[in-house]
Amino acid sequence: MTTLQMTRLGVVVEIRKTGEETGGELVEFDVIGRTRGFLTQAHIHTQQSERHEVIEGSMRLVLDGREHVLLPGEAMTVPARTPHRQLGATPGRVRVQLRPAGDTEAFLHRLAEMDVNRFGWPSPLAAAELVRDFGATGRAAQPSPRIQRALSKAILALASREHVFVDEWDVDEHRETVFAAIADARSYPQWWKPVYIDVEADGAPALGKESRQHFKGRLPYHLHTRSRIVRLESPHAIEGEVDGDLRGHGRWTLSELPGGGTHVRFDWRVHADRALLRVLTPVLRPAFRWNHAWAIARAVEGLEPYARARAAMA
Repeated sequence: MTTLQMTRLGVVVEIRKTGEETGGELVEFDVIGRTRGFLTQAHIHTQQSERHEVIEGSMRLVLDGREHVLLPGEAMTVPARTPHRQLGATPGRVRVQLRPAGDTEAFLHRLAEMDVNRFGWPSPLAAAELVRDFGATGRAAQPSPRIQRALSKAILALASREHVFVDEWDVDEHRETVFAAIADARSYPQWWKPVYIDVEADGAPALGKESRQHFKGRLPYHLHTRSRIVRLESPHAIEGEVDGDLRGHGRWTLSELPGGGTHVRFDWRVHADRALLRVLTPVLRPAFRWNHAWAIARAVEGLEPYARARAAMA
């Protein structure tokens, strides 16, 4: 038997029968104690019926707005898609069955691990993650599902430390020359000025090779990263994995234009790993986007003249 401690929610949960043991038919668990906070709110199971049987103590079950008091030996089943809330009238033990089992066990484990305050309420982020991960099978009775999903999406976006950028521009130079400049990060301080201050690498670009970068934008901080080439397909694709102050993935895609020039696309998906940046990301996200746009503008300015000069020297 698995025991889950949910101290701030007022209860201990003992899982008696799992979905695996019953072939997905049901999951059965005992709720011991007296529910509080988050667990006392009206909710809906969209695909499961829920049976409550009082073993010890008593409970109040509010079903479609009508309150029922259950005593030891009494039970009641809540049909799927029916708003209800359960409250412990006195501390006790209530046996619960949900049919079919669905994702109930994962949900119970999440509750045991969830960030909950001393009043039994989850943080906005923890609540948003519940809606994202379990909203299809269970949700609060109010507000509407559409509003819950919208609020969850907004909170998750605000809390995310991931930055996703896609930039595209045309370079009036042959694709092979442009590819050579982008593939060799050691050239960045020469054409991507003043963004790249220094780049070190052990030799020419090759699959698996690493380079170390020191760069900055308009915001008052410098970043240090390490990149490893994971894809190098001349003259059309370069991909790298990045870690350090930023962690993520970058991909350059080069397409030949009808007139002989090159269309450049840069996909950049990173997380800020420096402590201060992690804290400030939700607040400064627009500033980070502005900073990135400034840095890309410097690449647009510098890449074509550099590629043209290299082609002239060839």
